[in-house]
Amino acid sequence: MWFDSHAHLDDSKYDQDRHEMLMRAREQDISLIVNVGYDLFSSQRSVTLAENYDFIYAAVGVHPHDAAEAGPEGIDEIRRLAGHPKVVALGEMGLDYYRDLSPRNIQQDLFRLQINLAIELNKPIIVHDRDAHGDIMAILREEAGRLPGCVLHCFSGSLEMARECLKLGFYLSVAGPVTFGNAKKLREVAAEVPLDRLLIETDAPYLTPEPHRGKRNESAYVAFVGRRIAELRGIPPEELAAATNENAKRLFRIK
Repeated sequence: MWFDSHAHLDDSKYDQDRHEMLMRAREQDISLIVNVGYDLFSSQRSVTLAENYDFIYAAVGVHPHDAAEAGPEGIDEIRRLAGHPKVVALGEMGLDYYRDLSPRNIQQDLFRLQINLAIELNKPIIVHDRDAHGDIMAILREEAGRLPGCVLHCFSGSLEMARECLKLGFYLSVAGPVTFGNAKKLREVAAEVPLDRLLIETDAPYLTPEPHRGKRNESAYVAFVGRRIAELRGIPPEELAAATNENAKRLFRIK
């Protein structure tokens, strides 16, 4: 049974067939999904989705793209949503220096605010990092000893960065790009991360793995990610599925 540890299934791309898409995931042995908010509205939708499906859990948070618009009221709303019994993490949060849709200092301030909220609420965090490895690691090093748990989602850093994250006690999550032909660095990471610290995800509707690349992603396709990693590690897919399932349940405290 596979666990899709990061998806955005509340996205409008699923408005015409969301239930059917979720049933396909169940038919493909997807046991659990964490649907991840990226702003206040998507965080609210994630909670609603988790209420409607027993195999879906939610994370609530504000993506760095929206940092400039969050404000104190946004943090208060995330705190309120995080009190729901099916909210298992705060996120996604972090830094994105690729698109720079919010000023970098404001991204960093919001990242720290959400980290402090996660510590206050005793919830793990889901970290977004795009072209911001140095500042992400600087902030996480400061907070590592206080964090209730941390996963770097859709990991895109180097093997050296991965090793430092592991030393800090974090999990690393690998998504569809591991199936791409030009993903040599990511394949090295996926092959080396200890099996008890590895998660897999779709980031649906984005980052669709081979052989469906170019189409809308969905949770059923997390199996393609898992099978490719199992192949890289030389282990049966069932072993990879069982380990990543248990890892995600441990990080998100799902019994």
